[in-house]
Amino acid sequence: METTPRATPTSSRPEFPEGYGLPETTDGLLTWDQVEPRLRDAQHYWISSVRPDGRPHSVPRWGVWFDGRFWYDGAPTTRHTRNVEHNPAVTLTLESGTEVVIVEGESHATRVDPDDLGGRLSEAFGKYAAAGYTPAPDSWAGEDGGGLRVITPGRVLAWFDFPNDCTRFSFPSSA
Repeated sequence: METTPRATPTSSRPEFPEGYGLPETTDGLLTWDQVEPRLRDAQHYWISSVRPDGRPHSVPRWGVWFDGRFWYDGAPTTRHTRNVEHNPAVTLTLESGTEVVIVEGESHATRVDPDDLGGRLSEAFGKYAAAGYTPAPDSWAGEDGGGLRVITPGRVLAWFDFPNDCTRFSFPSSA
């Protein structure tokens, strides 16, 4: 899979129930340039998926935000992977409960060419080198893609000063 950076999403005020104190104007909305670096720089992420019987499942993951998508890998036998093979809808979140970034999207299996995207992803995964994880550019080139998956966002909710800067980012569909 080759990829180009995704278009910048549009921003708007999310809809919350009355009483949450959201401003009525778009003054103070976050910009994508304020949010995306947090996705890129994070070390730990949480991914939530849905089991085939409808029960939720959450798991901490390492991964990289690159070209407007979240890339991660793991064994195809994990509960998470079996869930997203059945239903690709996922939520990806960062660890903070006060500086919040919530990505809603779909997770799909993929593989990459080691001479292009594989090399760039390997470099991005360098943030885990101190922890002993250093995938090579060809780690995701095999028939099964080395367990590589990509989350393509549809919507992102973010706030760093609730409720003043609550922002919804909507991505154009890739269809």
